[in-house]
Formats: sequence, structure tokens, C-alpha cells
Amino acid sequence: MTLVRDLDDDSVVAESTPLDEIPVRNIWLLFLYASGLAQFRNRFNAEVEQSPDFKSLLARLLCYAAERRLRRNLSFGYRARRDVLRRVRGRIDILKTVTESLLRKGQVACRFTELTVDTPRNRLVRAALGQMASSKLDDRLENRCRTLAHCLGRIGVGAELPSRAQIVSDQIARHEVDDRLLVSLANAVFNLILPTEDAGGRSVLAAQREGVTLWKLFETAIGNFFAAELPAEDGWRVRTSTPHQWPIPACSRGLGAYLPNMKTDIIIENAQAQRRIIVDTKFNQVVTRSQFGALQFKTEHLYQLFAYLRSQESPSDPMSISADGMLLYPSAGLHVDETALIQGHRMRFVTVDLARPSAEVVEQLRTLPTSSTLTRSGRTFQASPEPPPHTFGTLAKRR
Repeated sequence: MTLVRDLDDDSVVAESTPLDEIPVRNIWLLFLYASGLAQFRNRFNAEVEQSPDFKSLLARLLCYAAERRLRRNLSFGYRARRDVLRRVRGRIDILKTVTESLLRKGQVACRFTELTVDTPRNRLVRAALGQMASSKLDDRLENRCRTLAHCLGRIGVGAELPSRAQIVSDQIARHEVDDRLLVSLANAVFNLILPTEDAGGRSVLAAQREGVTLWKLFETAIGNFFAAELPAEDGWRVRTSTPHQWPIPACSRGLGAYLPNMKTDIIIENAQAQRRIIVDTKFNQVVTRSQFGALQFKTEHLYQLFAYLRSQESPSDPMSISADGMLLYPSAGLHVDETALIQGHRMRFVTVDLARPSAEVVEQLRTLPTSSTLTRSGRTFQASPEPPPHTFGTLAKRR
């Protein structure tokens, strides 16, 4: 049982959808934006509905994209080779040919390029399939991943995982849409946090309950969503994971070793409207109980956002003086959207209901930077009425 608060009458009602029962379709929506795959949003409805959890979802999508690519043939690339041949191919390596007296043997040392499917992107896909095949999925899905990995090997794709430099240098052209999808899915296998059942790892279900996987997914997805959906022609600019310096004109010698780093999740700016919004994402409940039993926003989250806003004020940066702050929480059946003006900064506490249809989730997120719930000033805030004890449920466990 979680709480749903109606902001109009300040009543508290019970809702039966807990936070860890977010539908797979919306996990897929977060994954799309976290992996930069939003353009493929409507292509995998059948695969999404058949997946019981996020890990199975990723495996199914990777298999789907790999099978589709194999039916249309893998993309080829060129690799440089040096070899001793009985005929000239490419350019002659004169030094090696002369020093090893290859001409007397009817041979010549050559340097040439050859067409091959053993490219960094194809090796990355094979390595990702092999990783998913050993990730404790159901037997049919594991066999599907393993079969596709062996199929790539028989064609000539190597099993060695390419280095990051090789992946970056293997540029994907605009017309290679299927390759872009496949490589993005394969990258997600290694870059997103995928819990395992191995020694020292976490089980998939336990990790999802604790938010280990979904926490990072939610933060990355929200940042990429704003970057993709807010039109740049209207002056919007989005930055993610931005470090900041504490405004310290003087300090003791050893302070640097103890002072915590300050990094904001998302910064949304509009130079035309002179607006700046600092968004901090939190993958847990928006409210908790105080020591006296009253429901309230989490103190540490409020202090953290307030520190972001006030510490970055500078006369040389007009937008920093009136910057807005937003604490964004996921929920399942819970709706909260409250705003307060505190010392010139508008601070907003808002949830996005991931139990709703995906189209409604997208629309709510798209309107967050431009909407406002601040309608009254000079109001004296008091604690909300105490809800009946039986409506609190599992919320008390999510402090």
C-alpha cells in the first residue's frame, strides 16, 4: 500500500500499487531514453510485453535486433593486414621482402586491407550475447542468446571484447540504423548496472527492490529525455552530471580532503527566458515519517537541493540568482506536486507516476520545465492531517 495525496483537498487515500511494481513497458521507456534509443520506441511492443523483468527485457531486445541484422547480413568493415603471399596484393613491404630474401622463394611481403565482418561493433554484439547467455535467465532465452553468439562466431566474428577506443573509432553512418540500434543495446549490457547471481553479486529481484538497477536507469533516462524532448530552437539547453565548486574565499589547509563533491544531476537552461532549473532525481519515496509520526518531505533531500541553489549564486550570473530547484521522484500510483518560494528560489517536489500509460508519462515529463504549481504567496504552511494508520503500509519501510 502506498499513499496518493489529492492536492486539492489535502486528503490521503490508499493505493495498492507499490513502487517496485512498475510495469515493464515503462521500464522499457526509461531504458529507451537512458540508452539513446528513443527513436525506436514503437518497434518492440511484442518483446516488451513478454518480458517479466528488466534483465529479460534487455536480452529479448538484443536477440531481436541481432536476428534482424543477421537476416539482412552483417555490416562489413576493413582491417589492415600484413602477410607473405605468392602474388602482389596491396602495397609491397620492400624492407621485409629484401631482408628475408622472399623473392628467391617466389614470395612477397605485402600490406593490404581486406573486407571482413570481424569489426569492433560485431565483436561487441557477440560479447554482449555471450554475457547475457550466462546471466541466469530462463533456459529458452539463454539458449537463444548462446545460439546467436555461436552464429556470429561461425560467420567470422571474433569473441574478444573490443576496447573502448576501437568502439569509438568505429563510426556508424546515418544509413546504418539497424547497426545503431544493435550497438546501443550491446553497450547497455556492459554500461548499465545488470545484477547477477554470481558470488558477491546481487540477485535481480533483490536489486530491483533496493533500486540498484533502476536508480541509475531513472537518473540517466530523465537527463536524456529532457535533452531530446526540449526544443533547442526555443532556447533550451540541458546539461547532466555537472560538477560545481563550493564558494569558499578562504579555508584551512586540510579542508579539501574532507569537503564533499557537489554534482547536480540535471541542469535545464533557457537563455531567452532567463530560466535555470536544477533537477535532482531520487529513486525512493517522496515523503517519510518524522520522529513524531507526521508525513513530511525528506530533510536531507531538501537541504541538498537548497545547497545547490544558494551556493551557486553569483552577481555575474543573473540566472543563478533566481534559479529553480526540482526534486523528481518516480512513483506507482502516487501523485505529489508541491512548490514553495524560499529566499528567491522556487523549489518543487514532484512525482512522475510510472504506473500510468507510457504516453501520459512522456507528456507529464515534457511539461515539467514549463509548468508551475506556485499560485499563492504569504501562506503559512502547517502539517497535513494525519492519515488513518492502515493507509500507510509499505511507505514506512522506504525511508
